[in-house]
Amino acid sequence: MTKDRKAMNQDETTEGGCLCGALRYRIGGPVGPAVHCHCEMCRHSGGGAVATWISVASDRFAFTKGEPRVYHSSAQAERRFCPRCGAQITFWSERHPDIMDVTVGTLDRPESLRADHHIWTEGRLSGLPRAMPAEA
Repeated sequence: MTKDRKAMNQDETTEGGCLCGALRYRIGGPVGPAVHCHCEMCRHSGGGAVATWISVASDRFAFTKGEPRVYHSSAQAERRFCPRCGAQITFWSERHPDIMDVTVGTLDRPESLRADHHIWTEGRLSGLPRAMPAEA
């Protein structure tokens, strides 16, 4: 798959939703690449060793089904979750009000994206090796 295809073209839409289906969303235009975040807040809110996000223009993101619950994880930031299953969908910060971060795991086709870097690596879990064997 070419890099241009991974980024998707301007006319495409990307859709996703939570585990139970109560929340659905649509992103207009290109998405990607993804990043792996190692900060403590993302680990706690997502329940994993890292959280993988894509950043899109806020005006290109819209919930199409359901109403998310909003949690203010700091004075400047909010995270939106499904009120039924608890899946985290977005992160938004006053520091970058035109950007909406969307969890890659909630995309309908997450396999179309690749993470190209890590952020907040000073928060990386010490037991998480940078490279390790993989199993199918």
